[in-house]
Amino acid sequence: MTKQPRALSIFDAGCCTPLANEPLTAAQAGSLAPMFKALGDPVRLRLLSLIASHSGGEVCVCDLTPWFALTAPTISHHLKVLREAGLIECERRGTWVYYWMRPGVLDRLASVLDADQLRSTAGATG
Repeated sequence: MTKQPRALSIFDAGCCTPLANEPLTAAQAGSLAPMFKALGDPVRLRLLSLIASHSGGEVCVCDLTPWFALTAPTISHHLKVLREAGLIECERRGTWVYYWMRPGVLDRLASVLDADQLRSTAGATG
């Protein structure tokens, strides 16, 4: 697709140590918040899961729409939100648009919510 808005980048903020270790900076929080906000919707969370788990690393929009009882324009809107949040990328190939995860995005989000760090901190306080 040619006229896409610039996706937000978590990589510009020097992201991030786990929340249990130290507070996020304002820049880090500002960079991560749109991603977590985009994932706060069940349809978008499921779309991201379908894209991330698809064999071959990318998926055609035509393979995503049958998973939902939603119209194609609604699915397209949710995909646009994920794309603008910097979670996925896409490319038009003829009639169809193909989607894939941005490299490293899930690792970056997971590093902020490092479960081992959160568990060890909770165990020390409880």
